[in-house]
Amino acid sequence: MRILHVSTRLILGGSQENTVLSCEGQARLGHDVHLAFGPIYGPEGSLLERVEAFCVGGETTRTEPPAQAGGAEHATGSREEDPLLAQGDRNTEDPLLAQGALLEGALKESRITTHVVPSLIRAINPVADVRCYFQLKRLMRTLKPDIVHTHSSKAGIIGRAAAWRVCTRSKTGRPAIIHTIHGPPFHRYQSRLTNLVYVISERFAARRCHTIVSVADAMTSQYLARNIGEPRQYTTVRSGIETEPFLNATAPENRARIRRELNLDEHDFVIGTVARLAELKGHDDLLDALGDDLRANPHWKLLWVGDGWWKDRLLGRVSSLGLEKQVITTGLVPPERVPDMIAAMDILVHPSYREGLPRTVVQALLCGVCPIAYEVDGTGEVCQDMVTGRLVPPGDTQRLGDAIRWAAQHRDEREVMAKHGQAMCRNIYSAETMVQELEKVYADALERA
Repeated sequence: MRILHVSTRLILGGSQENTVLSCEGQARLGHDVHLAFGPIYGPEGSLLERVEAFCVGGETTRTEPPAQAGGAEHATGSREEDPLLAQGDRNTEDPLLAQGALLEGALKESRITTHVVPSLIRAINPVADVRCYFQLKRLMRTLKPDIVHTHSSKAGIIGRAAAWRVCTRSKTGRPAIIHTIHGPPFHRYQSRLTNLVYVISERFAARRCHTIVSVADAMTSQYLARNIGEPRQYTTVRSGIETEPFLNATAPENRARIRRELNLDEHDFVIGTVARLAELKGHDDLLDALGDDLRANPHWKLLWVGDGWWKDRLLGRVSSLGLEKQVITTGLVPPERVPDMIAAMDILVHPSYREGLPRTVVQALLCGVCPIAYEVDGTGEVCQDMVTGRLVPPGDTQRLGDAIRWAAQHRDEREVMAKHGQAMCRNIYSAETMVQELEKVYADALERA
C-alpha cells in the first residue's frame, strides 16, 4: 500500500513526532511510505535527519543531483527507481518532480520518501496557499497513493482539498483520505475572525475526507460542537510514543549522572518543562507562580528543556527577577536525550494553554515522574487529577504554585500517582499500538472511498 503523509512543518514537536513514528511503523510493515512537508527553518529543530536516516535492513548512499533554482528537495526510498521520476517526465520543470536526492544502494530496504513542498507554510497566505494546493495535487497525481493522511491544520485543509480533487477524478476512487487532529486550530487566544476562518475551513475540509482521527476524545467533542464533520467520520487513535527509552531512563544511577551533567545537586527539587520557548507554553506562568518560592528555596530549580523564538525575552525576565542561578536551560536537545532530561526531574510541569494530547505528559509518566498540567483539550485524559498527576485551571498561577508546593511536600503521593500513570501509558500510548490502530483506520477508509 502506498501511503502519503502531509504535514506542515517537520520541526521537533508532538504532532511531527507522531507523524514520523507512524511513517516508520508503516514502512516496517512493508508499505511504500512518503512524507511531504513545507520548508523547515527557525530555532525549533527538525526531524528531517531522522526521517532521512531511517532504513529497514541496511545502509544506503545518498547522491545529490544538481539543484535547480526555486525547486523542492526530494529523497527517495525503497523502490529501484524514484516513483516521481519513473512515472513522470525526467525533464519536467515541475519543482516537485525535477529536483531531489536519489538514494541508491540497498534498494530493497524499506524507508521513507520525503518531499519538500515549497509553498506549504504555517501562516495564512492566500497566494502561497493556492500554489501549495496545485503542488500537492501534482504530487498526488504522480504518486497515485492509496492513502493520503494529512496532519496539522494548514496541511490538513489544503492537503484534503487536493486529495479530494484527485480522488473524485480517479477511476479507482483512490486515494482514501484521512486527517489527524493533533490540536484544534481555533482557540480563545486568537482573534474571533481568525477562529471563524479556521472553523469554516475545517468544515470545508471535513467534507473532503473519509476519516478524521483524533489523538484525544476531547478533539472529537470540540470539532463536533462546531459542526465540523459527522460523528461517523471520527475515531480516536492515541498519539504513540517510543516507550522503551523512557521506561529505561528511570534507573537511579542514570538520574544521578544526568543531574551531575546539568550541575544539579542530589537534593535539588527540580521542576522541569519540555516545551518550545514560545507563546502559550506557560513559562511566564511558572515564573509568576514560583518567583517567591525560588528566592526562598535555593535548592528549588527550574529546568527548561527546549528552545524557541521567546528564549531571549524569557531569559531576560529570569535575569530581571534575579533567578539566573535557579533556572537551567538546556537549549534544543536531540529527541533521544529527552528521556534523560525528564529522568533528572522531580516533577514535570506543563502549563501549556493549548494541546491536543500532551506527549510530554505521557513521557513524564513513562519515566515515573509526576506531571502537573493545565486542564486543556486532551490533557485530562492522561493527567487525571490526584490519580496520575495534578490538573490546574489554565492561567491560574496561584493554583499552579499550590500544586507544585503540594508536590514538593508529598513525595510518596506523587510517586504513587506516577507509577499508576506509568502502568496506564506503557501500552495505550505505545507507537506500536498507534500503528496497529492506524492499519484498521486505513482499511475502513479504503472501504468508504
